[in-house]
Amino acid sequence: MLVLVAPGQGAQTPGFLTDWLALSGAADRVAAWSDAIGLDLAHFGTKADADEIRDTSVAQPLLVAAGILSAAALGDMSEIGPGVVAGHSVGEITAAAFAGVLDDTAALTLVRRRGLAMAEAAAVTETGMSALLGGDPEVSVAHLERLGLTPANVNGAGQIVAAGTMEQLAALNEDKPEGVRKVVPLKVAGAFHTHHMAPAVDKLAEAAKTLTPADPKVTYVSNKDGQAVASGAEVLERLVGQVANPVRWDRCMETFKELGVTALIEVCPGGTLTGLAKRALPGVKTLALKSPADLDAARELVAEHAQA
Repeated sequence: MLVLVAPGQGAQTPGFLTDWLALSGAADRVAAWSDAIGLDLAHFGTKADADEIRDTSVAQPLLVAAGILSAAALGDMSEIGPGVVAGHSVGEITAAAFAGVLDDTAALTLVRRRGLAMAEAAAVTETGMSALLGGDPEVSVAHLERLGLTPANVNGAGQIVAAGTMEQLAALNEDKPEGVRKVVPLKVAGAFHTHHMAPAVDKLAEAAKTLTPADPKVTYVSNKDGQAVASGAEVLERLVGQVANPVRWDRCMETFKELGVTALIEVCPGGTLTGLAKRALPGVKTLALKSPADLDAARELVAEHAQA
């Protein structure tokens, strides 16, 4: 069984859309999305520097567009045949498009509103996120809470992401939990999935009211608790609430294992979730769609592991 996954914020790098836009029809598709949401996705995906695409209001729609575009280059969902889809943080909106819960334009419209609302919430206090590499999760979580930080992403494979004020993160850098090898600042502009994002929830809820979700056509696994969600309305409700609640990617991977997943493909800009899966899901074949050069290998994996 194949799971198709989409990465979250921080995975973007300058110019990462350039090669994808050279594919037939891709530039026109991205131009239509850009017009629909009032953001020049092609510019930000090809010419913008790291600081420009770190902006939450830019990064989030850019990532969802890249995920949808790269999956479309692989084939339509009936051809790819994933048994399961999931996304990390903002990647959940990409996964909702894969599952047919939202059409592409609706997904881009929602993520544009999400990015703007979260950027506005992040501007209230200077906050950020840092990844903890290594260590015991229980020890790390208790240590973070003592410092006033939130374990915003529990990613599995020995990785937790802490979120909070820059002062709290500086304290963490000086006082790491026992067993943690390294604290790595992430390329994000706020303490996402914490109480700092509470103001964004109401705005996203208003945006969600304008959408008509469909029930997932394949198994959709939620960040909230790693559970499969069969109702489109519930998927949308979870997408709204999740901006201020921790990501439990560890539980998503546990569910992949329980469902019998044998292969994982991570859409553009892939790498992060593939790395976690290599450590947490031994025996599962993995592939990151980093550029169109990876499409042939991805198609081979699809042929071996897709749903019949």
